[in-house]
Amino acid sequence: MSMRPDDHRRKWDKEEFERIAFERLQAELDEEENAKKKPAPVKRELLKQREYKVDLDSKLGKSVVITKNTPTSQSGGYYCNVCDCVVKDSINFLDHINGKKHQRNLGMSMKIERSSLEQVKARFALNKRKLEEKKSEYELDTRLKEAAEEEARLKELRRERRRDKKRKLQETEEPEDGPAQSELAQIMGFSGFGASKK
Repeated sequence: MSMRPDDHRRKWDKEEFERIAFERLQAELDEEENAKKKPAPVKRELLKQREYKVDLDSKLGKSVVITKNTPTSQSGGYYCNVCDCVVKDSINFLDHINGKKHQRNLGMSMKIERSSLEQVKARFALNKRKLEEKKSEYELDTRLKEAAEEEARLKELRRERRRDKKRKLQETEEPEDGPAQSELAQIMGFSGFGASKK
């Protein structure tokens, strides 16, 4: 790169290095533009109803011994296996599983599907059917109760009849024993042996 043979200094090709610098600057600008571009948003499911029952009562009133070696899932409180966290009480656990972080870990957004007219009509029909079933079930229950009450009344009536028959039998037998007992009681000096049934 030197022009003269007696010149020992190294000479640089300015045009070549300007081109290399320009290419490097272009590459840096391209990287910055790519970094500024947001990644494509993750498509999440719409929020939907839970298909399982939340178990809040299983640990109610139970004592647990917790040591240093106890895993977090068995330590005191409610454990969320989706988020790998422990919540101390049931209210906070319900807040957690209904919250944004938990739903995001499940792959759901907090947006709800908009219902169509047909879906609303179908839901009303379903609720109406359930109400009618409850009503018919209630009618069945009332019928069963009424039948049980009728049976109880009949049994009570039979018992009364039996008692009446026994009283009549005792009354017919008492006149024969009555005077003898009263004479004996007068001789012994007292009026009777306990309460009288009259």
